[in-house]
Amino acid sequence: MNTDTLKQQTFRRLIWLMPVAFALHIVEEYRGGFPAWVTYVLGGSFNNLAFAYNNAIFLVIMVGLTVWVSRSSSRLAVFLLIAWSSGNVFWDGLFHVLTTAKFDRYSPGLITASVLYLPISLLIGTSTLQSEALSVKAFLGALAVGLSLLVFVIWYGLFHFAI
Repeated sequence: MNTDTLKQQTFRRLIWLMPVAFALHIVEEYRGGFPAWVTYVLGGSFNNLAFAYNNAIFLVIMVGLTVWVSRSSSRLAVFLLIAWSSGNVFWDGLFHVLTTAKFDRYSPGLITASVLYLPISLLIGTSTLQSEALSVKAFLGALAVGLSLLVFVIWYGLFHFAI
């Protein structure tokens, strides 16, 4: 087996870490009272039902994209997975770290964000580029789309389009 094939196989195996980390993160956020934290610390409005509904849909999308990438050689699939997962994993991980620092108060999800999200994001990012699943330009574009998705989700989900 050549090195390129091994890198591609490694990439297709590593991507499964993202939905696993996402599921664990949802548990930490729920047990930590993330909806209440949004309301009382951020001044947004969120409840347990919306939290469960949104995260269930987001997890299904992430698993679906992961399956697609693991079974195909589609660059579009990789782009969409990296965009979706960067918003839900990488950028969300930074959100938890930065809001904890800003408000000097635990942001529910901080532990999985720090221990799982950020290291896994670096691992997946490195693997994406080494396997040439995406070009550097496409990878950076996917990260930008992911950041836009997270900002939109925060704006609509937590602040209900308030300006």
